[in-house]
Amino acid sequence: MFSFGYKINYKGKPDMPDIRVAIKHAFFIIFTVSLFGCGGKGSENLANPIPTPNPIPGQPPVPSVTLNNVEIAYFMYQIQNLEEHATIDSLDNTEYDMLIIEPGFNISEDPYDTAYLIEKLKNRPNGEKRILLAYIDIGQAEEWRTYWGKDWIAPTETEQGYPEFLVTTDPDGWARNYPVAYWDSAWQAIWLADDGLIKKIADFGFDGVYLDWVEAYDDDHIRDYAAEQGINPENEMMAFIEKIRKKGKTVKSDFLIVSQNAPYLLDANPNYYSSIIDAIATEDTWFYGQGDAEWNSPLAGDLKGGERHSYDYSTANRIAQNKKYLEYGIPVFTIDYCISPENSALVYSESRKNGFIPLVTRVSLSALTETPPY
Repeated sequence: MFSFGYKINYKGKPDMPDIRVAIKHAFFIIFTVSLFGCGGKGSENLANPIPTPNPIPGQPPVPSVTLNNVEIAYFMYQIQNLEEHATIDSLDNTEYDMLIIEPGFNISEDPYDTAYLIEKLKNRPNGEKRILLAYIDIGQAEEWRTYWGKDWIAPTETEQGYPEFLVTTDPDGWARNYPVAYWDSAWQAIWLADDGLIKKIADFGFDGVYLDWVEAYDDDHIRDYAAEQGINPENEMMAFIEKIRKKGKTVKSDFLIVSQNAPYLLDANPNYYSSIIDAIATEDTWFYGQGDAEWNSPLAGDLKGGERHSYDYSTANRIAQNKKYLEYGIPVFTIDYCISPENSALVYSESRKNGFIPLVTRVSLSALTETPPY
């Protein structure tokens, strides 16, 4: 279990004298179609919806967790459209306790002003610290990154690429994303070298990293390739995460590791895995969006059922698996993609009822959500 101190708090006491505390003790599920859908036209320009100041009777209390001495009840996840200072300023004007953001310095074209981003977002408007996590994709190579070599060849559905760690195409439809043999030393060096991305992220001042595509270990093509090499994909993914953790801590002793998805990795070695991550975030527990759907697309959220919600990944099974992390003292954040206010309200209520910290947004992750709390 992680060493930074984890606790679940439940917020629900009304009429607190301090306005910040009152807001954080509120449960913000009063929706109107114009303000509080999971999006809607013009959502990119909505900087800071005003939450209801008191909890709603009969609704579950608002849980919070503490990471690096910062209490987190509300968080935001945005990894696109941060190249403009105005967009960063909009995020700065919110009261979110934690932000998951694209660091942007290693984008080949139009990189972000990462120093400005850190300086603006490291504290909330009241001056209190907020947690900043850098989004990184450790299980896929992204063609628009500075690490993508001129001689690299993208894989297809049937042929590996070059270098050989480029195994296949993204199964969810995200263009220019390629699952990798993440145990390959050349791939790991991109992240772990003395001038690698993890050290650079920590040097910029991020509090930790948010690891996408941990689920690479469970991709059929990756598993087949691992079997050919005599590799245990679960063990290699956990070992890679531990290396990332250790590298981050060489710069920042309280460097955080938050995994996204792959909830069943815990079952491979619960004590080990729970000792190398500080939290997990899981997408699509109740609703999902189609990969590459734009913010205003009808496919940006509200999708349910099908293969995404079958067998082990049914909503009920996802909830049960997430609760295992709570048993090991690991906080659980949920991210669901919705358009309708009704679906958004359901997610916030059900997630909190189970002890999770929810966010409802749209699958492009390109703007501020219009759902509560901010």
